[in-house]
Amino acid sequence: MKILFMCVANSARSQMAEGLARHYLGNSFEIYSAGSQPSRLNPLAVKSMTEIGIDISKQSSKSLDDIPLDKIDLIITLCHEEVCPIVPNRCQKEHWPFPDPANSNLSQNDQLKLFRTVRENIRKKIQDRWLH
Repeated sequence: MKILFMCVANSARSQMAEGLARHYLGNSFEIYSAGSQPSRLNPLAVKSMTEIGIDISKQSSKSLDDIPLDKIDLIITLCHEEVCPIVPNRCQKEHWPFPDPANSNLSQNDQLKLFRTVRENIRKKIQDRWLH
């Protein structure tokens, strides 16, 4: 199965989801992440994942053009308050809304707390969806 995790910037939520899915689902799945307006991998996403022993520092923000969309079996959108990208693909789609932890209105410490919360919620969704 080929899974694509998407959010707008492909900098935080979808990056963490990609790392978590690769960690928990292993080689039996092909895991991708992308964004409709890719930016850069957020350092707090890297930090929050390193805390649980998963290194995503080599991942990078990707656009939908970088993904083999015609081969994707499942698209999971992670947007909450923003408008999620729509992909014209006949594959299965799921929506897991999580707040964007890269909230510039918060202090870096509060952002990190939100990254950890979102990471744990994504981890639970992946485990509930595929490991139970």
